[in-house]
Formats: sequence, C-alpha cells, structure tokens
Amino acid sequence: MAWVTPRAQTVYELLPLNNWKTEAERPLVLQFTDGRLACLTEAGVVNYCRTKFSLDTTKGNTIRCAMFGEVRLAVPFFTPWRVVMAGEQAGDLLTNNDLILNLNDPTEISDASWIKPGKVIREVTLTTQGAKACIDFASKHHLQYVEFDAGWYGPENDEKSGALAVNVDPARSPGPLSLQEAIDYGKQKGIGTILYVNQKALSRQLDTILPLYQSWGVKGVKFGFVHVGSQENTRWLHEAVRKAARHRLMVDIHDEYRPTGYSRTYPNLMTQEGIRGDEESPDNHQVLITIFTRMIAGAGDQTNCYFAPRVAKMGSHVSQMAKAICIYSPWQFLYWYDRPQGSPIGKGGAGATASVIKEIPDLSFYDALPTVWDDTKVIEGAIGEYATIARRKGNDWFVGSLTNQERSLALSLDFLDKRRKYEAVIYTDNASLPSETKVQIRKLKVKSATVLKERIKKMNGLAMIIRAI
Repeated sequence: MAWVTPRAQTVYELLPLNNWKTEAERPLVLQFTDGRLACLTEAGVVNYCRTKFSLDTTKGNTIRCAMFGEVRLAVPFFTPWRVVMAGEQAGDLLTNNDLILNLNDPTEISDASWIKPGKVIREVTLTTQGAKACIDFASKHHLQYVEFDAGWYGPENDEKSGALAVNVDPARSPGPLSLQEAIDYGKQKGIGTILYVNQKALSRQLDTILPLYQSWGVKGVKFGFVHVGSQENTRWLHEAVRKAARHRLMVDIHDEYRPTGYSRTYPNLMTQEGIRGDEESPDNHQVLITIFTRMIAGAGDQTNCYFAPRVAKMGSHVSQMAKAICIYSPWQFLYWYDRPQGSPIGKGGAGATASVIKEIPDLSFYDALPTVWDDTKVIEGAIGEYATIARRKGNDWFVGSLTNQERSLALSLDFLDKRRKYEAVIYTDNASLPSETKVQIRKLKVKSATVLKERIKKMNGLAMIIRAI
C-alpha cells in the first residue's frame, strides 16, 4: 500500500499499488503488510525537473519515476539523487529526514548571522493601523516578524501590478498603508518585516525588488503562486533564492513547491508550503498523514491558526498547539486567520473575516514556542492515527501529541536529564470548561522517571512545556 496524494496540497489516501488515477507526489511512503515502511523521494533538485511517481500497469507492484518534462544540461553534469529510505516504523523515516538535506551541497553563505528563524503574524488589513497593531502584538507576545500579505502593491494577479511601491488593492482594503512607517516602527520594537510578492511580479521585477527591499529594511520575501515542475521553473526558483541571499533576504516559497534539501546550501530558504496546511482546513487525520509523509521532505509552512472557527472542524485548540510542535518550520506562521485587537476589519478577503485574538492564558504556549530545536525525538506514531513528538530548546522541552481517534497516552519522560527536576505546563482539551477555547492549563512537577498518563479524545491533542527548575 502507498500513502498517495496527486499534488502538494491535496488529500492523502492509502491505496494499493494497482489503483492510482494520477501520479503520486514525493515523498511517497509505502506501507508493507508486516508493518514496515519505505519512502521513495528525491534530493538535490536544483537545475532539473520535478519527478513524481506513477504505476507501471504492465508489471504488478511496480512504481516508475515520472519526470515532469525534458531536461537539457551541458556535460558533464550530476542528476538529482533518487532516494530509498526504509524503517521499522513511521518515526524512523521522519527521524532520519536529515538525509535529504545532506544529499545537497554544503552552505554557500559564509556569514549567516542575518538569517534568523522566528514566529510570524500575517497582516491582512493592509493599513498602517493594522500594521502597528500586529507589531505591538508581536512585541508583547515574543513573535519576531510581521508579514504583509497579498494586495499591498495592488491586485496580485494583475500583470500591471508592480511590487516596487505601495498601491493597496481596493478590493482587499481601503488603506491607508504607510509601509515604510510600519517597517521603521517594527525596527523600533525589534520586529522584522516580510513582504508577499506574487510570481507575476517576481518574474518581471526580481532583480529590482531585492535591492529595493533591502534598502527599505525588509528582512524577507514570501513568494506566492510560484511556477513549479519544469526544469526552467525549478532553476528560476533556486536562482531567486540565491539572489535573495545576496541582498540578505530570507525566503518562504508558497503553494506547490516541495523542498528537496536546498536549505542546506542556501539556509536563507527558511521554509515553504507544499503542504495541506490550515488554509485547507485539514482534520487531525490528514495532519497525522502529513507528519509522516510530507515532513520527510523538510520544513513545512502550516499556516497555523487558533481563534478562527475552522479550528473546530480541524480538531481542537490544543491540537493546534501540538501541530506547531510536530510540524517543523523555522518560520512558523501563527494566528493565520486571526488579527490582534486594535486592528481594523479589512474590506475583503482574509481581512474581512479574520477573528480577533483574545488575551487569554492559552497565548502563553505560543509566547514560549521556539521554531528551531537542539534535539528532536519522535516518541511514537502511526500514519493517520496518532503521533507524539518531543523537541528540546536549551534545557526546555516541548511535547506535542495528536490523535485521530480517542486513545490513552502513557508518555514516559525518560528523555529528560536524570540529574534535573522539571516543571511541566500541560495544555489539554476540556469540553466542560466555560472558556471559548476549552483549554485546561495545569502545572505538574516531573522528572525523567515520570510516566504521564492522559486520555485524549477523538480529534484532540496534548501540548506540554517542560522547564528545568
């Protein structure tokens, strides 16, 4: 059987090797009858076309590489790596996904001091008032960046829209937006600025955009609706990442792009979408497939939201917390469909529907959340069913557990330092609480010998911060 999805952001299905209607996206995880797993994928796809997988209908249980199109290279040349991974259980593949990075060239950036991970809030009202509200919120709640989303330079799908000056799309916002004022205000508060630019403007203006944004004091660019698949598009994207590095700009690539490890060579490529994130409202079942399939490829921009109504159909508020631990991304976008207090309602799009972030105790989790880690342990997992992942930053551990069906969790904390004592802040779902989010927060003294027992209900989760005391 194989966990198959035809495109980077579509639903996964578990299918036998005789029933695919389309090509399968990479990484492709195979599940054998004895419970063991394998993964087929590629690495180092920099100046080449994308390769998915298809069935050879003339031979039973035979999978073929399906190249997007022709490739033209001068000789001599190196092709991308074709990768086969195998493990006893799903966690083995995820734990060893650094193989994909290591099949790429070492870093070409000699001074990487300007490359800084962090948490990001999206500014959707495209107003100076909304920008300052986001910056104030980010400063108060230990986020590092504000990203100005589509529409700040005009209708993003209009070929006439140029990303060289502010020209707010009237269909999205009445404005006004003084972008330079917002960038400077963010600098005063220690908050960096990221700007969204659609492929249409990137294709025409990239070489002008990058030095201009550097002069404005911008820290990064989010590429939107990128073209992927062909050798030409693949080459263009990675050249764009290299050019961004020359201007000390970090990059997030959205939409169908899936990584093959280029962040090792150019670590200013912070993250990418290529994932069925919260914009698509995936339930816990789909997320639990994503963790053990898509995440083998590398960082994924999940567009995590918290107060938006869709949280109820995806899972629970605590499962949103757990996702932010389990889904790795050096730039972690939080509160995706939410806006801070003091931010006006936009005229259209996300700005008109974004829910307001409430100052409630739940925010303490996201306030403390790191986005890069010193150690990771995939404690348990079954694809589509459950996962528990622990990650360490310094002396503190963050644990996320997700489930599809109701289950009992018996979590050994034997990964903790035996010489230390700890306090755990535990976030669980409790439907009997009167609060809007139904999140229960409790504190517990723990040590490495502790076995934490919790009953997690269907489509719920558990999140935990364990601090040394």
